[in-house]
Amino acid sequence: MGVIMFITIVRTAILYFFVILGLRIMGKRQVGDMQPGELVITILISEIAAIPIDDINKPVITGILAIFTLVVVEILISFLTMKFINFRKLVNGDSAVIIKDGIIDQKLLRRLRITVPDIMEVLRGQDVFDLNRVSYAILETNGSLSVLLKSPYQTTEAKDLGCNADSSTLPVLVISDGVIIKDALSLAQTDRKQIYSKLQEQKLKIKDVFIMTIDKNGESCIVKKDGT
Repeated sequence: MGVIMFITIVRTAILYFFVILGLRIMGKRQVGDMQPGELVITILISEIAAIPIDDINKPVITGILAIFTLVVVEILISFLTMKFINFRKLVNGDSAVIIKDGIIDQKLLRRLRITVPDIMEVLRGQDVFDLNRVSYAILETNGSLSVLLKSPYQTTEAKDLGCNADSSTLPVLVISDGVIIKDALSLAQTDRKQIYSKLQEQKLKIKDVFIMTIDKNGESCIVKKDGT
């Protein structure tokens, strides 16, 4: 009995080490910040690690190989989501604007299967009790709710260096790593012509831009790629 306990402890310690190593290699964030795919991989790793611990007849190396197979898969998926917007949408989904200028998008709520009490509870958690004070509320892909208040109700205002914008308008990401995000153009109330015009003012091409945001007032913020 004592030998079995000792073996279980040793196997648990070994698997614990390799699980931590695998998560460190993936560079995972806090669970609350994980995308759906990342959370699934993390859960699978914990389940796989438990198998050799529960059954001492299972070789530890089997669990280790399975863990690092998942690590490799996650790294590959992360690389693809960085390079291909459509693949990122397939894996992580899209952020959704559920409140705009104090008005809830009821059709979107029904499609996402979210109730109004759920939204109100999250808003109260951010000290927002009146919908009319909300300029935008965005449901992020990790399930969190980002809220931008209208200017009169903002307690603080922060401005990014080189980016001037109305603090109550929503800067929309329209270029990511040299690629125009088509779905974002309507939300930003802009088009390709306006984007090209702003880039020409700074003598830039689409491929030179790492990040570009623009709001409905036409105010933009451009971050060039390293070395541009």
